[in-house]
Amino acid sequence: MPDEEISRRTLEHYDSRAEDFWQGTRDHDVSQNMAALLKHIEGAPPFTILDFGCGPGRDLKAFTGQGHVAVGLEGSARFAAMAREYSGCEVLEQDFLKLDLPAARFDGVFANASLFHVPGGELPRVLRELHASLKPGGVLFSSNPRGANQEGWNRGRYGAYHDLEAWRGYLAAAGFAELDHYYRPPGLPCDRQPWLASVWRRR
Repeated sequence: MPDEEISRRTLEHYDSRAEDFWQGTRDHDVSQNMAALLKHIEGAPPFTILDFGCGPGRDLKAFTGQGHVAVGLEGSARFAAMAREYSGCEVLEQDFLKLDLPAARFDGVFANASLFHVPGGELPRVLRELHASLKPGGVLFSSNPRGANQEGWNRGRYGAYHDLEAWRGYLAAAGFAELDHYYRPPGLPCDRQPWLASVWRRR
């Protein structure tokens, strides 16, 4: 299936379930992930942060509440509208596979549960574009459901499920240096931690 069709069908899935998704995720605690990004950004705050795949705006509002300048990026038109209304932030409505990002604008990129929707064949290009959007030394955070390097459809959404070594290979090739990684949710045995979180610096 062409990548454009993959993207279209995945976005249609989210558009058609926007309210249910918001009700199901608005109270999720991702403060561990936000802190992992912020602690590695060099310089004095406030920081300019791109929330890549911002959804309805939960984390945009949280970053803004901490005094930072948060900008959302969202492919779902429903989510983008919800995020603008909820957070009051600038939200770029862009398909992940058709990015048009400003160069060296952001201190950090927060990609929480979003990059796994990028097909493996397109991931190197998307990571290079995120790399270019960061200021020199800027930081990328990502959290993705981990797997055995397979990809395909899961309940109406396309996902690519990488293990740590494969993910490291993609990020290194795009010009990033690893700062940290961990598995979520915290405090559980590894086989009950389906999420791989990692932090990277633009080289």
